[in-house]
Amino acid sequence: MPLHRYGILKGKAVDSLPGTTRSNHFQIRILAKGEDHRIAINVLSNDTKNRDLQFLVIDSFKHPVCDRIRSLPEGFTAVASEPGGMALDFIRGNLFDINQMQILPPSQDGPDNDLNDKIGFYVDQAKARRADVYAFGEKWGPEASKPDQYFGFRPGNGIHDIHMNQGNPPGPHAGDNGVWQDGAVLIHFPEDDRWVAYFLKFQSQTVHTEEPGGETPEPGTPGGTPGGTPIGGTPELTNGLRILAALVNPAGEDAGTEQVLLFNPLSKAVSLDGWGLLDSQKRKETLSGQLASGETKTVHLSGKQAQLANKGGIITLVDQAGLKIHGVSYTQEQVRTQGEWVVF
Repeated sequence: MPLHRYGILKGKAVDSLPGTTRSNHFQIRILAKGEDHRIAINVLSNDTKNRDLQFLVIDSFKHPVCDRIRSLPEGFTAVASEPGGMALDFIRGNLFDINQMQILPPSQDGPDNDLNDKIGFYVDQAKARRADVYAFGEKWGPEASKPDQYFGFRPGNGIHDIHMNQGNPPGPHAGDNGVWQDGAVLIHFPEDDRWVAYFLKFQSQTVHTEEPGGETPEPGTPGGTPGGTPIGGTPELTNGLRILAALVNPAGEDAGTEQVLLFNPLSKAVSLDGWGLLDSQKRKETLSGQLASGETKTVHLSGKQAQLANKGGIITLVDQAGLKIHGVSYTQEQVRTQGEWVVF
């Protein structure tokens, strides 16, 4: 069963504790409308074979989800696990390039080289500059009968599962699988309108999942194998086609005049028969024909299938099996001027 209380906790960071082998989590104390909460971020897995997590921090994060969440009130907001809203999905949401994730230990000698260092750097800035912190995950509490075990406030209250929540292999965490319910931390520094984003996943989690429930694909089916797909072995790399640019806001009527530019960097031609372009609502523009090596192809969207919203959105290229090959996102600001292409 997917997460029970998925949503976003917004507030100000007032204290933090680094993760240890005892707790496995980096702890952040959050104050929201006068109430205390705790964010528990995994820095170590219980998996005895692959204990270190995969991690990515983006210090100038731009995505339409930022505009959707910036006006949220402080405190916890329940979020529907569906596309086109405030929910996150590492695979389908085109938040970042998963191939850029690094495997990092929770702690090791030296500066800026482990998860505690990476997370703590911007959390310290958030505390000093009173930035807004947004934690995506599953809520717990309030627990009136006991104080928080790390910071001592009452009632115990907070949010966890601040990581990818799909693609878990059979075992104790398979029941958490679901689409559009991934966890992350975003920090907004309002003085320069800059967003910082933290993304984490376990090595055991596969990169591609089935649509209903986000389960790990069975062995022998397209999309990965149980136990986790290696970072360098995804279809995004092996199939190689890329979305280079898009005309999201054409001059005049949008429907039927929007365009997407594809590029084939491979050494051979690729058949696009059965491939597709998906928009933010998962509407599919079906593709056909060949794309030769080193060539580009301009796809004219019909206006009856995939449509590119001017308020910000995503574009995803999928192959004939429905697997993601490449994905991009754009913000409302990037498409404000009619007739200009967005280059990715």
